[in-house]
Amino acid sequence: MKETDEELIRKCIEGDSEAQYTLYSKYAQNMYGVALRYARSEQEAEDVLQEAFIKIFQKMDTFQGNSTIGAWIKRIVVNTALNSRRGKLYASPMEDVSDLNYNDDRDWVLSDFQYEELLGMVRELPAGCQAVFNLYAIEGYNHKEIAEMMEVSEGTSKSQLARAKKLLREKVLLYQREYHYGA
Repeated sequence: MKETDEELIRKCIEGDSEAQYTLYSKYAQNMYGVALRYARSEQEAEDVLQEAFIKIFQKMDTFQGNSTIGAWIKRIVVNTALNSRRGKLYASPMEDVSDLNYNDDRDWVLSDFQYEELLGMVRELPAGCQAVFNLYAIEGYNHKEIAEMMEVSEGTSKSQLARAKKLLREKVLLYQREYHYGA
């Protein structure tokens, strides 16, 4: 008989290692993908995942059920990833570049790319741009939430997203020229 999430959570809170393994097995693969979007390497993503699950099991008793357990776990993984990069995020400070001229004509097509190629391009972004892009475009947070999570202004979040899009567009166009038109 398969346990409900509520039963699994209760057992994890009680320190049941089998329940913890079951919860980990259920979510680890998807959460590794989340960690990988913020990390610069697979090793860094694995470290983030391990640290996140330690926090998850330590804080399981704080889960209030206001969201699904999966959403709660994902939030912890994202926060752990951001915290692990925090020193790197501020090594090159994020600035509000509201005067950034971002031209959004649609001459770049992402459907031509494999997931790993796109992930590689996102990983090459400056740390602040990478984090804001992931939080906004992939995780679905709004600029107010991102600003709170990253301890920056909403304007900085918006400008970092615009900068990330601009840099990604340049990478995509360069890739298309080199591999589709120049080969």
